Amino acid sequence: MGVADLADYPWDAVAPYAERARRHPDGVVDLSIGSPVDPTPAVIAEALADATDAHAYPQTAGTPALREAIAAWYERRRRVPGLSAVNVLPTVGSKELVALLPLLLGLGPGDAVVHPRAAYPTYEVGARLVGAEAVASDDPSEWPAHTRLVWINSPGNPDGRVLSADELRGAVTRAREIGAVLASDECYAELGWDAPWDAQPVPSVLDPTVVDGDLTDVLSVYSLSKQSNLAGYRAAFLAGDPVLVSRLLTGRKHLGLLPPAPVQRAMTVALGDDAHVVEQRERYARRRAVLKPAVEAAGFTIDRSEGGLYLWATEGRDAWESVGRLSELGILVGPGHFYGTHFPHHVRFSLTATDERIAAAAERLRA
Repeated sequence: MGVADLADYPWDAVAPYAERARRHPDGVVDLSIGSPVDPTPAVIAEALADATDAHAYPQTAGTPALREAIAAWYERRRRVPGLSAVNVLPTVGSKELVALLPLLLGLGPGDAVVHPRAAYPTYEVGARLVGAEAVASDDPSEWPAHTRLVWINSPGNPDGRVLSADELRGAVTRAREIGAVLASDECYAELGWDAPWDAQPVPSVLDPTVVDGDLTDVLSVYSLSKQSNLAGYRAAFLAGDPVLVSRLLTGRKHLGLLPPAPVQRAMTVALGDDAHVVEQRERYARRRAVLKPAVEAAGFTIDRSEGGLYLWATEGRDAWESVGRLSELGILVGPGHFYGTHFPHHVRFSLTATDERIAAAAERLRA
């Protein structure tokens, strides 16, 4: 199949509910899409501005300074030592990588791409684009023998599930048994909430204790959209097996997937500054502390959600009914139908709204 054969973009179906929510006397509280609302940190914006004389084509591989910053960040923030320039690669945001990875790996009909049961839809889109089979499974023992790519996501979108080091190790072991590349989407890793992730880092698939010191066929994917409010910059990167990284670099050169030079400079600065990340995490923690009890008071049960930017909740009815009820309160959320077929009764509340809007949502839910 090709792009023309893809289904309509699912968020278009939310439009009538958005219109209803906007009619609320106090305005809409949009908790449907996880797009940051807080300012880009000044230290990053200044770095971008200082790099606007970008007359030459940028490097697909990233500048030496950026590659060094990515490797240093993995050691400092993710407990992954020993990476170098050959292990890392910047990307134009993470969504294009998720969609294109099956293509870049040469997958096609007869191959399977595994992704979580509650999943960001682009994992399946990437499989469908190359004619591969998309398989939704969280149980490594279920992964079919013809799997060639496995996506895991921790903390998860939409469900906020955090995988322990033991769970990651089991995923790596099974992927290697069946000869599949394992790609771990770790874009929310700085946002662990419930114990034990409130006191220790969310583990990376590249942790030496997970891969037993061997990075073969393992990739970690990360984005600065969430931790640094850089969604508009399209600033992300991958790290892992140097053979895979080299292969992906070659393909990306041919496709012209070049992160803009000013963005590469901004990424370099962002990766070296932890203070703004701590500040942003504290903002989300405050918002979560306000919204979570209000969602529960409104009759929802919150499942998982121990990390990430979302509350994954159900009131035991079809998600579209919940979306409709909440839109009458001027609150817009994402229906579980958008994240696979396994959670038709769940909705996703995002924490990406201002303090004032989160407080307004909480007040409406409690009332």
